[in-house]
Amino acid sequence: MNSSRLFKLLGLIAGIVLLNIAVLSPGLLGVDIVSGSALETASGVTLLVLSLLVVLYGSYILLFKPSPAKSIRKLETQVDYIAELHKYRNVKVLKKDVVLALDQLERIDKKKDTLLNVLSQRFEQTELSYQKFIAVIGSVEKLFYLNIKGILNKLSVFDAEEFSLFTDSHNPGQFSDKLVQQKRNLFNEYFAYVAGYLGANEEILLKLDQLLLEISLLDSTDYKSIEEMPCMREINDLIKQTKLYQQ
Repeated sequence: MNSSRLFKLLGLIAGIVLLNIAVLSPGLLGVDIVSGSALETASGVTLLVLSLLVVLYGSYILLFKPSPAKSIRKLETQVDYIAELHKYRNVKVLKKDVVLALDQLERIDKKKDTLLNVLSQRFEQTELSYQKFIAVIGSVEKLFYLNIKGILNKLSVFDAEEFSLFTDSHNPGQFSDKLVQQKRNLFNEYFAYVAGYLGANEEILLKLDQLLLEISLLDSTDYKSIEEMPCMREINDLIKQTKLYQQ
């Protein structure tokens, strides 16, 4: 349970307690459920029962009922992506890929910070060269998260129980060999897509490392323009190819 739900539950309990104190305390409304009139007794007992039901229902909602799934399209921050990936971390057949995706998210954040730090040391933020580098880094970061979103789209429709059903060697003869093979081929397609996205992101991380190296060599290499840097050309080509693919 996250801290937000805990505070909500504590607030609910505190509110119920204060309400009961206000109604049953002799110094306030003073409803007497022991020696009072039949109406007072009924009202007091009803209040206690309703209070218990509210606390129980509120506890269920806040402690046990899962939060509504956030649409993958609405993921915005790195924290959103990490939280979504963590939902699949305990699925045995997906764990290795999910752990790698989480590691990639951590690495791109570090590489981006390093690049921004190096750029701020070499250029003024108002310089055209600085702005070109920032634009390219921003574009490649969007491409990286687009790949993470692609992974999440595949994971969201992957049925781990069905996978186990059709890959469990202890269930011979339940299905035809043709059906089992078709199912396995379909599952392999899922894994291939995920592996493809992970591989693409590893390539992006490599290019950011290469870009960092080339920036560090700017003083000793004579490039007529930023666009002529080998890694910048490769990154720009990658971005263009992705835009064409999305059209």
